[in-house]
Amino acid sequence: MTQMMSVAPITAVPSGTRRSNGDDLSRMDLGALMRHCAVESRLFYDHQEYDPRFAYELFRRALVERNEDAWEQVYQHYFQLVEHWVRRTGAFTVSGETSDFFVSAAFTRFWRAIPAERFGSFPTLAALLNYLRRCASCVVIDSARAQSYADILPEESINWNNQKFSHADEEATERVSRVEFWKLIDGLLQNEAERVIVRSSFLLGMKPGDIFAERGDLFSDISEVYAIKRNILVRLRRNPELQGLY
Repeated sequence: MTQMMSVAPITAVPSGTRRSNGDDLSRMDLGALMRHCAVESRLFYDHQEYDPRFAYELFRRALVERNEDAWEQVYQHYFQLVEHWVRRTGAFTVSGETSDFFVSAAFTRFWRAIPAERFGSFPTLAALLNYLRRCASCVVIDSARAQSYADILPEESINWNNQKFSHADEEATERVSRVEFWKLIDGLLQNEAERVIVRSSFLLGMKPGDIFAERGDLFSDISEVYAIKRNILVRLRRNPELQGLY
């Protein structure tokens, strides 16, 4: 199946009103459904009236029926669009991963987050695509933050033997863990210079030279940035409360 040629971001999908002979789309052959999806996608990207029902039916088959062929078509049809969202996420440039890696992760997160019983919470194609876009952004940001954890804490201090949670509990636990982590880090920093270094180094991926160039008002030279960063890491890695989070 040919992928979508345009990768312009979708911020809101208009509700197309054009109908196709009142057909029951659930009975339509997958090949025919995909041909309609391709036609309607071109209309949308050409800013013409379009019918979102075909793409929505494709998602329904993939997520409600768990139809593997339909899921493969969803993946192919929206691959370029998701890749575009991944590359637009600011943390992508400092993630160290390829866009293909994040596209796959975004689709996996999307699939896991919408079991059949939850599909009704997404009544439109716009709702589905906006959630898929959120998944694309989240996997990039989470990867960058995870790398920050690894930079701040030595690997041997992290307990990787976590309990197994349901998907919803897992997401909630990870979110609370991130909040607690950065709240504790902030409380251990002594001044604005240290906060700038931690935020710039571990959240924005900036190098000491870039930090000095942007905030020369806080530092006498680049060597001071290096020295403060080194002292911060030593202090944080020795902090028992911080290690206790893991």
